[in-house]
Amino acid sequence: MSDDQGWKDVGFHGSDIKTPNLDRLVKTGAELQQYYAHAMCTPSRAALLTGRYPYRYGLQTAVIPSAGTYGLATDEWLLPQALKKVGYKTAIVGKWHLGHADRKYWPLQRGFDYQYGPILGEIDYFTHSAHGKIDWYRNNKLVKEEGYVTTLLGQDAVKLIEKHDSKTPLFLYLAFTAPHAPYQAPPEYLDRYKNITDPNRRAYAAMITAMDDQIGQVLTALDKRGMRNNTLVVFQSDNGGPRSAKVTGEVDTSGGTIPADNGPFRDGKASLYEGGTRVAALANWPGKIKPGSTINQPMHIVDWYPTLAQLAGAKADPNKPLDGVNVWPALTGGKIPYRNEVVYGIEPFRAAIRQGDWKLVWQTALPSRVELFNLAKDPGEKTNLADQNRGMIDKLQQRVEVLYQNAKFPLFIDEAVGAAKSVLFTSVATPEEAEAIDQQP
Repeated sequence: MSDDQGWKDVGFHGSDIKTPNLDRLVKTGAELQQYYAHAMCTPSRAALLTGRYPYRYGLQTAVIPSAGTYGLATDEWLLPQALKKVGYKTAIVGKWHLGHADRKYWPLQRGFDYQYGPILGEIDYFTHSAHGKIDWYRNNKLVKEEGYVTTLLGQDAVKLIEKHDSKTPLFLYLAFTAPHAPYQAPPEYLDRYKNITDPNRRAYAAMITAMDDQIGQVLTALDKRGMRNNTLVVFQSDNGGPRSAKVTGEVDTSGGTIPADNGPFRDGKASLYEGGTRVAALANWPGKIKPGSTINQPMHIVDWYPTLAQLAGAKADPNKPLDGVNVWPALTGGKIPYRNEVVYGIEPFRAAIRQGDWKLVWQTALPSRVELFNLAKDPGEKTNLADQNRGMIDKLQQRVEVLYQNAKFPLFIDEAVGAAKSVLFTSVATPEEAEAIDQQP
């Protein structure tokens, strides 16, 4: 998984950014052309590991900030827990971003046998720090070491594969932080893009190529161990690339350009339009997935839980019904059963849902706005058809209302309001020169 990568920012979508290993995976596997994640980091990662839309457990809005105290609910039965139950070794190498203030939220407490990388949402690529604190861990223990984050993650994944007993099945969640801000890359990668004059775009391109190189190293390690032909490899970004400095992260990027390119799709990260949610994605399994194939059916990040569980013989929590569907039939040339609906997001102030080719984007907060798009004819969401199809609007709005009945209020808003109250309602703000006025009767 990459982080904040634009849809077009891969070689197989025509970018000038060099991604030869990802391009090779597409050429020898399948491109997922209508693949959806959520609009931001935390919701997507939660959806992947739960197989459930994040509105069900309160992680649908924004991300867990560095000062946030909440996390992914501990009563959710995660994918690594399900796989571990049937004999898999489970490992996360890379970004977590599903709760950090209490160790009950950390990966080793959520079904992973091994953990390496940052727990927070973003770090400096060379100092491994966020807000002056080191955020770099191996199995819950702070690690102080030198190196470029992307390279360290790739190297650790390779070492894990080299040491793994190939007789035991392995689930490796390799979650790169690249190319999330801050935009930083080693000189040897920056030198590959001397033709790019914009410093942010140059660093961003270098970050993606550095990540691609590490993906290549991981594939080589699988080949050397004789594991490649029995391994399903999936790649995707966690959301669309940002198109505003307001959503690049907690670091200040307002002074430079926003380098991500979402191609023909509208807007980007944090928005419910296609640019924020439709991401570059592929699946590759030699001998199982047809080389050079294209899957044009809608898929969603929640689909991996039931798909991988089915392949592994694992079971989900019967008390927590999955929103995802098994997409393996589609990956091998068939069709996806029961996938007529994609939920982009259900929040108190906005929602978006797709049924068939029709997509509703509904901003409920004032000034309210209702938009309807036919994605088959208008994937760039340029023409609002709301006034021409009130019947479809009514149908989709009614569906949103039904889904909202099962939504948990966003934990981000809950905590933000609590933090604001502690500041706004516990002191009095007055000018320093203010003087008491003696009121005469």
